[in-house]
Amino acid sequence: MRALALTLCFAVFPLNLLAAPIEPAAAQAESKAQVLEEKAANNETASPVAKAQTITKTEVQAVDPAGKESVDDALTCLSRTIYWEAKGGAAADMEAVAEVVLNRVGHNGFPDTICGVVKQGSEHKSCQFSWWCDGRADQVQEEDRYVVSKEIARRALNQQLKDRTQGALYFHDRDVSPSWVKTLIKTGETAEFKFYRPRGD
Repeated sequence: MRALALTLCFAVFPLNLLAAPIEPAAAQAESKAQVLEEKAANNETASPVAKAQTITKTEVQAVDPAGKESVDDALTCLSRTIYWEAKGGAAADMEAVAEVVLNRVGHNGFPDTICGVVKQGSEHKSCQFSWWCDGRADQVQEEDRYVVSKEIARRALNQQLKDRTQGALYFHDRDVSPSWVKTLIKTGETAEFKFYRPRGD
């Protein structure tokens, strides 16, 4: 009798396990990213992210694994921006680009979402991030650099990066000298970029 009860218990357990919905890693990452994006838009970045809310390494790498999917979720928008703006640079350059995007989210004059920030100005063909409306394909060409970009995007959303830009909202390549910087305050620089924010901001 005891053996029969044990057999029934093992027979029922897997059925219950299969009945429970299992959210794929990519969907979990996108869902968590949306919550973290909202925190950034509401300037709730001072409080640490609860462990259950943090995006894991496995989850982030499951989103847009080949770098060919539509650019329409927070993680893909941030990862592709890091990739296209700084893929040739060091980790510090890539991290700083991520911080500028997040600094803009919810800031006066900028959209409340990462994709909104990245695509801002495209309706007038004057994108804030040139890769978005340069007329070239946006698919990833170097998978190893995209893996790094996604990991940096994950850490940025999880608030695990130090903002080396000191709250910058703008940046440019070190090899150019745009006239618009005259109205701004320089907040920092990396090997590839210089960073700025408005005066009195």
